[in-house]
Amino acid sequence: MKMIVLLLLISQHASGVEVYKGAESVLLPCQVSVGVSSSDTAAVWDRVGLSNPTVHLRMQKGDDLDERDDLSGQNDLYQHRTSMRVDALQTGVLSLTLRKPTFSDSGNYTCIYRKYGQDQSKTAVQLKVSEQPPPPPVWPKVLAAVLVPLIILAAAFALFVYKRMKDREAQQAEVVEVPQGEKSVLLRFKTTADLPQDVTVKWGDSNNMMVHVYESGNHQPDKQDQDYRGRTEMDEDPLRTKDLSLTLKDLHFTDSGVYTCTVYKDRHMLLQKSVTLSVFVPSPEVVNVTNEEKSVLLPFKTTADLPQDVTVEWTDSNNMKVHVYESGNNQPGKQDQDYRGRTEMDEDPLRNKDLSLTLKDLHLTDSGVYTCTVYNKDGHMLIQKSVTLNVFDPPVRSYGTVYGKKSYLLEFKKTNKLDQISKVEWERIYPKYKFIKEITRHQGNEKDLSLNLKDLRLTDSGIYTCTAYKENGDILLQQSVTFSVRDFQLEKVEVTEGVESVLLPFKTTADLHYVVGVYWTVSEPTQMMVNYFDVTKNNQPGLQHKDYKGRTEMNEDLLRTGDLSLTLKKPLPTDSRSYTCTVSNKDGRILLQKVVILRVRATLRGTIEDMLPWKRRRTAPKPEVKEERNTNQEGVSLMEVHSA
Repeated sequence: MKMIVLLLLISQHASGVEVYKGAESVLLPCQVSVGVSSSDTAAVWDRVGLSNPTVHLRMQKGDDLDERDDLSGQNDLYQHRTSMRVDALQTGVLSLTLRKPTFSDSGNYTCIYRKYGQDQSKTAVQLKVSEQPPPPPVWPKVLAAVLVPLIILAAAFALFVYKRMKDREAQQAEVVEVPQGEKSVLLRFKTTADLPQDVTVKWGDSNNMMVHVYESGNHQPDKQDQDYRGRTEMDEDPLRTKDLSLTLKDLHFTDSGVYTCTVYKDRHMLLQKSVTLSVFVPSPEVVNVTNEEKSVLLPFKTTADLPQDVTVEWTDSNNMKVHVYESGNNQPGKQDQDYRGRTEMDEDPLRNKDLSLTLKDLHLTDSGVYTCTVYNKDGHMLIQKSVTLNVFDPPVRSYGTVYGKKSYLLEFKKTNKLDQISKVEWERIYPKYKFIKEITRHQGNEKDLSLNLKDLRLTDSGIYTCTAYKENGDILLQQSVTFSVRDFQLEKVEVTEGVESVLLPFKTTADLHYVVGVYWTVSEPTQMMVNYFDVTKNNQPGLQHKDYKGRTEMNEDLLRTGDLSLTLKKPLPTDSRSYTCTVSNKDGRILLQKVVILRVRATLRGTIEDMLPWKRRRTAPKPEVKEERNTNQEGVSLMEVHSA
């Protein structure tokens, strides 16, 4: 029975050791791998949280492999209570035996193996000294011999599992996340322990700064670090309520870190808990605006109660100062030159808790990340927010097809920034062509940045971009327009039924270098393909409507000769329609277009045949010209001409 109870009293596992108060001893396990020769080695047991952390030291020096304990620097709490194996350093079994464990021995221990003065390995062991559970109830003697061992074993095991689960839950690292701008955060620490009234409760941060102290039945603000004074709060009587939680107010971004609450009595640690606090900055807000807008608001509203002596500073992606509010006033003298006269904040941003910034006179180069940071008088950051600003061009303007004009004006929007413009460039960027029109401030009409294109050609079609630069080379304004030039012709052809063929004429002197497709179509009564020519595949009879198969012919070398005419064989009165020839480039852009209105007059014989019901022909509709909107692959609106 004693052996069973002993096994229940002491339990070891990978993350720690638990023992009940009153046990004769407890073993803190530690084992390392050692070489054949282990001279100049040492094993050190330390305890975390003590001013003198040394619990036990065992050394081996020289080649005689003689091991000995060096307890001259041992903490007084462990005198005559620790021991290790006599061959610990030779075998690598560095386990520590601690006799007569008490509640104050609970804590985190570290086993350090050193060789030639250098740490080779560290093993952490957590010791938990618990209260002895109450003895099991007394059963009738008749059942004792059979039931007592089993009941004791089951009860002890259940108690052990329960306590381990509770301890694991208590020891689990707690993480508290809070967005910056919140007024306060609670770092929780509730205990079930009955603590004496003469203990000291200390909260500290990752930098060993004193956050809050409760001692001698009172809170001790004088013992706090300066950064935390007036910002912390605990329960008025934490020992009675067993609530050692800490409220941290007026949160700063730099408050992120690990906060540890430790309970001491006579320099002995009784309880300890750590809470990780993360004060995070929300994801940057994105603001989109066109450069045609007069201004944009970079929003930043906070709920924090900020003191009047803080500094509010807006900066851009290049760390240039956009706006500074300090000592209750805006500080234009501290702005970067590019932002002077272009920014504005609330008249009393701290009282209204509105730190938003208005940026005026927008440039394309204003795009980027803008960060507002609030510092206290000591230069410590309190809160921060970033806003991503995208300043973009308005949608590309589209100009319709120009028919037969000798010149055309590509208009540029009106602007009040002429005094800031040093140079203006017009460039056709699609199709790519190095056509640049440069205007300086001392040439041309400064009030009108529009470009007048003269001597129009079919190849002038494309996307044009106008860029206005500042004196330092930065882009101030930019606008793109699409422009399409198309040659359009209209002709009538009349023949009599019975002729062998009719020619639908279309000759051009235009540069057909960019042409990839030439096709003739009719649109009435339905859209039909009459003839299709592809530069790579030549004529495509498979695309023709069945009424025209075998009846059409075009010049074999039409792009070189410029003769795009179509020959229609055996024309009939039902062929009287409007025929449209369209010339397009590889991007689907229409370059040339011609409409030929064909009328085939019926003969007397044809009229008689037409009077017979089974040979009745449909009368061709009277042709007329109408315009339709057509959108090419790039979304550019073009004027297409068809006949009905």
